[in-house]
Amino acid sequence: MPSSVVVGAGPVGRATALLLADSGADVRLLSRSGRGPAHTRIEPIAADATDTAHLVDLAGGAQTLFNCAMPRYDRWPIEFPPLAAALLAAAEKVGADYVMAGNTYGYGPVAGPFTEDLPMAPTTVKGRVRAQIWTDALRAHEQGRVRVAEVRAGEYVGSDAVSGYTLMVVPAVLAGVEAAWPGDLDSTRSWNDVGDVAATLVAAGRSEHWGRAWHVPPIADRSVRALTRRLAELAGAPAPILRAMPVEELTELGASDPIMAEVVEMYYLSDRPHVLDSTQTERLLAVQASPVDRVLRATI
Repeated sequence: MPSSVVVGAGPVGRATALLLADSGADVRLLSRSGRGPAHTRIEPIAADATDTAHLVDLAGGAQTLFNCAMPRYDRWPIEFPPLAAALLAAAEKVGADYVMAGNTYGYGPVAGPFTEDLPMAPTTVKGRVRAQIWTDALRAHEQGRVRVAEVRAGEYVGSDAVSGYTLMVVPAVLAGVEAAWPGDLDSTRSWNDVGDVAATLVAAGRSEHWGRAWHVPPIADRSVRALTRRLAELAGAPAPILRAMPVEELTELGASDPIMAEVVEMYYLSDRPHVLDSTQTERLLAVQASPVDRVLRATI
């Protein structure tokens, strides 16, 4: 039987499964595709993660269930709540600890650094989805039904990272053409390596601190402009040509692209400082951020 079950075979799910397997754990990696990295300790399985009964069969005997799954961005309000509810119910039924990969959407707009003790105060549709998922999990924990934790990150970079930055900025910079960023180019942001997200998930699952959130240690707190200059230097690319995309232009793009349309309500996150305080993660979980240049080379 698996000692760990990871749901979701995206970049974070694959990195988490590999980290667990390399440490000696037997891992079942569940996803719609049934694909996964080649490793003797990883068993990829095609599964519908909203089917609680099937999840219970597949997760029986597991010590920890990691939720690294995410529906398509424009399907969050419809598909995320039943997905999260099924995973929470499965963890409870098999007696596994439950660790979720999350983000900062549930906090809403924040003045100053994001800390884990901030209340859920979402102002967007997707923020309310994330806040409700966490609230439901925390309630189950407080009722003694299951031990839960959530790991929250900012903008993803690193190997196979999928984020607004890796989709909209990095390819253009490497090609030597103008890159547009939807927001302020000079506001300080926290950047998180996909591998560090996985490391925090694994550490949270092995700790004795439950019923709380953890922030992934950032590889850097830099503006889009500053980080991109360094990325271009490491890639041997021309000096980056960056343009701040106003919300009006983003809204216009969203009229013909359902994914871009969903970015509009999250514009506030990229148009102001977005800095994660990871002091407690570093102190209590002993997780440290990867070196920024190494992560940028992996991104390239």
